[in-house]
Amino acid sequence: MADTPSQPERAHPSSPSNSKKKRRWLGLAIVVILAAAGYGWWHAHRASSPPAGGASAPRGPGAPGVPTPGGFQMATPVRVVPAQAEDMKVYIKALGTVTSYNTVTVRAKVDGELQKVFFQEGQLVKAGDLLVQIDPRPYQVALAQAEGVLEQNRAQLDNARRDLARYQTLYEQDSIARQQVDTQIALVRQYEGTLKTNQAAVDNAKLQLDYTRVTAPISGRLGLRQVDQGNLVRSSDANGLVIITQTQPISVLFTISETELPDVLAQLRAGKTLSVQAYDRADVRHIADGVLTTVDNQIDTATGTVKLKARFENKDESLFPNQFVNVRLHVRTLERATVIPTTAVQRGTPGTFVYVVKEDNTVELRVLKLGQADGERVAVLEGLRPGEQVVVEGVDRLRDGSQVQVVKGPDAVPAAAGSQLQRGANPGNRRRSPGRAAP
Repeated sequence: MADTPSQPERAHPSSPSNSKKKRRWLGLAIVVILAAAGYGWWHAHRASSPPAGGASAPRGPGAPGVPTPGGFQMATPVRVVPAQAEDMKVYIKALGTVTSYNTVTVRAKVDGELQKVFFQEGQLVKAGDLLVQIDPRPYQVALAQAEGVLEQNRAQLDNARRDLARYQTLYEQDSIARQQVDTQIALVRQYEGTLKTNQAAVDNAKLQLDYTRVTAPISGRLGLRQVDQGNLVRSSDANGLVIITQTQPISVLFTISETELPDVLAQLRAGKTLSVQAYDRADVRHIADGVLTTVDNQIDTATGTVKLKARFENKDESLFPNQFVNVRLHVRTLERATVIPTTAVQRGTPGTFVYVVKEDNTVELRVLKLGQADGERVAVLEGLRPGEQVVVEGVDRLRDGSQVQVVKGPDAVPAAAGSQLQRGANPGNRRRSPGRAAP
């Protein structure tokens, strides 16, 4: 039987040639993966590593402070203001309470029925204005009775005086004894004493009758009525009829620290009148102006404070009794002081400093010695001259010697600035150490 030609053998999957190919591709894949991982680690490490002396910052062509391929370093946009030489008022701020100079609870001085009420609640009254009328009839009767007794005793006195005159004439004629004359003199004096007692009773009756008309003892604003018409009122009633509070003028009582007291006393001993300003609870709206009138005679040992009182005319009644106010006491004025906004002041490792823009558009870190502040401005005692430009916005990415671009208008921020300049940012976010600022 003839042999049939043999068919070609199929390559086995585990042949040497296929194994070499698989190992080659596998090695190539591992190299690619390792290269990609190494490049990713190198790129991430480079992006997160801060340059010497600076914080992390995005790097790349066109970023502020980063050299571009042409070698140009893009400037950081900032806003600046010049230091001003001007007079600055120094204030002591405190919390105060509006208090009335006089508060009176109007009470009835006699008992009786409340016949008529002549006032409206909350009304402004003047001293002497009629407020209420108490039934006067019982007191009119008492007055008439006292006047009758007075007239009776007056008639007796007149008769005794006439008898004394006759006795004295008879005694001169040696018609009666001296004892009779002396007895008549004593009787006249007795009637004179009785007459004075009767006159006092009449005056008292008139006074009680006058008390039935209750008038305002002081000028001020009335409160709520405590008794209605027709009720029986008594002089012993504790609540009274109505309360009057003086509002013009009015006072504000506030406290200051004992460390601030010497400045105040020095001005008062020099004969100066210190002005006081009252602001609302939010310390935003100005309410009224007054003057300091009184300093307490001792310091509170528990709090280390001393009480002061200021007087306000309060013609528009903008201040109300027991109202809470913020007080600003003007102590003195710094003449021609170097003044900058408080938003320009930074605090960090060097201390208190600002960034000053020089003529070559680079910034210089300048350590300052500050003086008094009034909230929005602060006086500079050392380290700055009037006219020098200080950075107020855009300090987050600055360090000593950084290149800057001064932005004039509110919308003139370059597009490349990105988040470099945040308009209206919280000033507290810009107070950072220059040693941690990125270039």
